[in-house]
Amino acid sequence: MTFDAQSPLSVQEQLYPDLPCFGCGQGNLEGLRLRSYPSEAGVSATFRPWPQHDNGLGYLNGGIISTVLDCHSAAAVMLEADRLGWPALPGAPLAYVTAGLNVRYLRPSPLHEDVDLIAVVTAASEAEMVAEVELLWDGKVRATATALWKRWYPR
Repeated sequence: MTFDAQSPLSVQEQLYPDLPCFGCGQGNLEGLRLRSYPSEAGVSATFRPWPQHDNGLGYLNGGIISTVLDCHSAAAVMLEADRLGWPALPGAPLAYVTAGLNVRYLRPSPLHEDVDLIAVVTAASEAEMVAEVELLWDGKVRATATALWKRWYPR
């Protein structure tokens, strides 16, 4: 499947519509179903936390933050792989998989308001890609991540 920039569908809906991933899988009706879109800044998304994502202090849970940063970086990486003509290999549902995620929590993130996500691929080879991701609210970066993605070679 190839990404169509004219379509209103997200990267996830176009490139891996049946994936059951909790964070970005459109095939997981109980998951977050994150939707990311190409933008001038890279790849962008808006995420609305659920009340169940409370960290116990009235803010967005760190594990959910990590999940959306990881899954949003996936959209940037899969879109870049699509642009470069590096599709998923036979037997693999995705072209790349997360090999590392370095998250930094900078400020509390709201639990009851939308947060914005921006991801940019900063290094790309057929063997691996690196994406930088930010979670923002109220004009301030709340969390960042560097995501390392490796080519998925099914066994």
